[in-house]
Amino acid sequence: MQTNLEGRSVLVTGGSSGIGAATARAFAAEGARVALTYRSGRDAAERLAAEMGADRGRAMAVRCPLEEPAAAELAVQEVGERWGGIDVFVANAVRWAPRRPPDVRFEEVPPAEWEGFVADNLVRTLRLTQLVLPGMRARGWGRIVLLSSHVVHDGQRGQEFYGAVKGALHGLARSLAWDVGPDGVLVNVVCPGLTTTDRVLGGLPAHIRDGELARTATARLSSPQDVAAAVLYLGSAANGNVTGQVVTVAGGR
Repeated sequence: MQTNLEGRSVLVTGGSSGIGAATARAFAAEGARVALTYRSGRDAAERLAAEMGADRGRAMAVRCPLEEPAAAELAVQEVGERWGGIDVFVANAVRWAPRRPPDVRFEEVPPAEWEGFVADNLVRTLRLTQLVLPGMRARGWGRIVLLSSHVVHDGQRGQEFYGAVKGALHGLARSLAWDVGPDGVLVNVVCPGLTTTDRVLGGLPAHIRDGELARTATARLSSPQDVAAAVLYLGSAANGNVTGQVVTVAGGR
């Protein structure tokens, strides 16, 4: 697979752990310069950047909390000043919200508990996408990969706001593809199933894991590296004409 990523600049949000870290490593292994954002885990982000060659100008860690509106502009500006622009944008970061308790109905959740969540996760992704696009259009090449969730396909009680946010990314990719395609920019969604990140493995009850395994054709859950491989393909020159699509990485779910 000819990714032609040598010398390209990649921005991976939420890149210090889990799927984000696996994605950052995948791009770095193909010769790309990788900027990974973090919210509060500065040490982990800087360790990963060091592993990928920060001392040689091959990687950098950038603070970009989703709940801070100005952080998006500052992060894109920092990467642009360092490397001249962003060729590949991977929107992976998410601010998690607590599940809706079983005894609380959807309509009983006060706006104060979900409006900020929607703004942090959807509005910030929209804004980051706006910020990286001018440079991609000017260079006549760009790749945008948005990370979604199996909740969009499967549904899950208590995850209505999360599902709404992630489902919106599908609509964004489908429509934006038509606007930016003539300028050489491809926009896609990767939709992971339940994935064996440390966060999932650390808090996932055995009966839920077993139930998910029973519903996969491969009899295993996806690893972060499985998801990263799909992101790498869609975010590289190996992808020549796939755009506006949703690629599910969930063992056949």
